[in-house]
Amino acid sequence: MSKLLVSPSPHIHSKDSTKSLMLDVVIALMPAVLCSFVFYGWREIVLMLVSVGSCVLLEYGITRYMLGKASTIGDLSAVVTGILLALNVPYTTPWWVMVIGAIVAIGVAKMTFGGLGQNIWNPALVGRVFLLVSFPTYMTTWSQPQGLFGADAVTGATPLGVIKEGLLQGASVQDLMGDYSYSQLLFANLGGSAGEVCALALLCGFVYLCVRRVIKPWITLAVFATVALTSLLFWGINPARFTDPLFNLLTGGLILGACFMATDYVTSPMSVKGGIVFGVGIGFLTMMIRYFGSYPEGVSFAILIMNSVVPLLNRWFHQKKFGRK
Repeated sequence: MSKLLVSPSPHIHSKDSTKSLMLDVVIALMPAVLCSFVFYGWREIVLMLVSVGSCVLLEYGITRYMLGKASTIGDLSAVVTGILLALNVPYTTPWWVMVIGAIVAIGVAKMTFGGLGQNIWNPALVGRVFLLVSFPTYMTTWSQPQGLFGADAVTGATPLGVIKEGLLQGASVQDLMGDYSYSQLLFANLGGSAGEVCALALLCGFVYLCVRRVIKPWITLAVFATVALTSLLFWGINPARFTDPLFNLLTGGLILGACFMATDYVTSPMSVKGGIVFGVGIGFLTMMIRYFGSYPEGVSFAILIMNSVVPLLNRWFHQKKFGRK
């Protein structure tokens, strides 16, 4: 009788690797990155290089000289963090502030927990929120896009900021929306972080990730659906006080956050049901902060809050164990 040899798991192998998945994310981000270069010019190019370079060098230094391990920069996760961090800040951000953000993102939010796969919160968002709290002047000074060879930047608030400030002064949403069109919001946002400049470019990247099966769409779609339904409810009650669903979907960092940061493998739930609850929570918290909070935008805070709930969601909605009914 022949012996039955059983090798250790895993028994099913995939051609995908961390590097290949991260490379797909980099490719998906390229339309938004190129649009940010075109609209915001050389300063955004320099800021992107500083962000990516700082993240890569920090991860290399920490793994090699502080932890005494082999370098992990080859998996491209630090590159993705650097790109996302640069897309989440104004292009007028000083380079040294960008370096501090990279230190917090890589050194604190990622490597302190043991590196990729063990961090609780999305590193780029932790870096972004830290900079927002520590350097509010730099992080809330927005400039209108002037192009790669454009004139000097003109300071101006984001559409969300204009609506928030106008409502506080007693104006109605209808009066404040006169300066914006949905085509502008879709193709070229009027001010904001580099990742907000072109919603269409971000959506193209999201479609690429879905086609490549790098991410599952249910988290992103749950975020979009919740934002749309919540804003539809409030807008229907008082359209003079609350903005409509399409405006909320196309403005701010919602598309960037829902497509590229909420879907992060490490900090999102593993199950379909957990992912839907996760996305619903992000969408609802975002709208509550936008409508009733002191900040005009709430995507970053919403994602980080829901990142903290992921262990519970994985426990409540765990995947069925193989061979179990």
